[in-house]
Amino acid sequence: QVQLVESGGGLVQAGGSLRLSCAAAGSIFSINAMGWYRQAPGKQRELVADITSGGSTDYSDSVKGRFTISRDNAKNTVYLQMNSLKPEDTAVYYCNADLISFYGTYNIYWGQGTQVTVSS
Repeated sequence: QVQLVESGGGLVQAGGSLRLSCAAAGSIFSINAMGWYRQAPGKQRELVADITSGGSTDYSDSVKGRFTISRDNAKNTVYLQMNSLKPEDTAVYYCNADLISFYGTYNIYWGQGTQVTVSS
């Protein structure tokens, strides 16, 4: 059993900052990539940023230069530092992780989502 638990969402004014955290726990042998996605009302879920176990990162064009993804492998935790937030960043943010369990199975797991609302 593996769970991803997110925290750090909330309401912030435009131009402000938030930091999201996502901790993976359970029968984990190793974690490959971890990432953050978001889904705004009426829109499809989209990739925000992801990071490999070696620290290579990728960002969507809409957040480059404003958001920073990082991870702590010892804690199985991924972070998303969000600066210069805009109203269009408003969405439910989900973390995910592709990992191998102690049982040797490979799967992609998702967190429950955390709401980020940016007011203008």
